Amino acid sequence: MTLARLDDLGDRLVVVNMNTTRRGALSPELYATIMRAIHQAADPRIRAVILTAEGGFFCAGGDMNVLIERRTLTEEQRRDKIDDLHDLIRAIHGCPVPVIASVEGGAAGAGASLALACDLIVAAEGARFTAAYVKAGLVPDGGLTSALARMLPRPLAMEMCLLARPVTAEQMHALGVVNALAPAGTCDARAHGLADAVAAGPREAQQVIRGLVASAYERSETAQLDAERNAMAHAAGGPEAAEGIAAFLEKRRPDFSG
Repeated sequence: MTLARLDDLGDRLVVVNMNTTRRGALSPELYATIMRAIHQAADPRIRAVILTAEGGFFCAGGDMNVLIERRTLTEEQRRDKIDDLHDLIRAIHGCPVPVIASVEGGAAGAGASLALACDLIVAAEGARFTAAYVKAGLVPDGGLTSALARMLPRPLAMEMCLLARPVTAEQMHALGVVNALAPAGTCDARAHGLADAVAAGPREAQQVIRGLVASAYERSETAQLDAERNAMAHAAGGPEAAEGIAAFLEKRRPDFSG
């Protein structure tokens, strides 16, 4: 069963437990659940969203049985179905708070797209990231080629997509794609630790930072400098900066809870 759970753990989190019946295979119901979690994150008390899955596997991507059914649709209808996934990826990028992936076992196909769309990733030792579309005569979707091109050396991205070879969590960690490795079965605890660190920070500044980092891949340096200037000028006059600067001068921890 797919469900979204709002937990009060000192920090305030939205935790999405993904479908476990088919290793977290993507479905319209799961899209809707994650969307609801992102909408809940508009609440100023919410500081992070965690995507996780019980059952030892993060997400197996698309369901092959569904793909077989889609062969009977027109190409335009198939595009509409793919747009549902892409809308979800865009929503994760636009979430008001950081999104953390807790990857046990592995993330395959669009499941890898989902994990790589998140701001922070915790992965279990031995977990694998795969893009095996080519084995079924298919091509990546869900922004996977964009994510891989930005995060991995081109030869490794090609190896993943052309040869369907998995990349381990250890390799991803060494490349800086995975933020933290954890023993199998402990990813959620590590993800909650990252959420604690996020929750201690300034919510508005974090949101702006996420937007600036995302836009840096697309904007010219001049345009990015202008965006940073405007964002910094606004932030410097705000209450979060007032608290942060005061805490620095007073040699204490800042309190951004307000």
